[in-house]
Amino acid sequence: MVDFNKNIWAPWRMEYIKQLSEPKGTCFLCRARDNPHEDEKNYLLYRGANCCVILNRFPYTTGHMLIAPYEHQCDIEKMSDEVLLELMQLLRKMKHLLETVIQAEGFNVGLNLCQCAGAGLPDHLHMHIVPRWSGDTNFMSVLDDVRVIPEALDKTYKKLKAGLAETA
Repeated sequence: MVDFNKNIWAPWRMEYIKQLSEPKGTCFLCRARDNPHEDEKNYLLYRGANCCVILNRFPYTTGHMLIAPYEHQCDIEKMSDEVLLELMQLLRKMKHLLETVIQAEGFNVGLNLCQCAGAGLPDHLHMHIVPRWSGDTNFMSVLDDVRVIPEALDKTYKKLKAGLAETA
């Protein structure tokens, strides 16, 4: 008999495993960019003039977002000032949204530039915004890098989308 109390269920993880074997040249950010009729399916929260905001399907915490330019570009030095400015303006806007809607108390923000720096998608620059709360780390993170995400991605998306509509 299986003891379900000793298992950690993460059914969304299979999607992550499958996408690791996607053919090169396939970029989930570009697919989301090119399919506006599938924004909810792709968890694309916001479309700006040059950049978009998408929820991370494999988050470190609830509300983990990616801000990405529409241009499939990995070199920050080749990006226009206009795109870089919009990236930072969206960071400010999303920080406020996360504070307001899910009461985030702090943030880790970063860019992984190049594969050796940890970029899981090294060909398309994107910025991570990871919401944090006092006491949000526990023994689970120490246990084989396990994270507990307390809310379904669909529910987080709908809350944040509604929050964006209220601030527009």
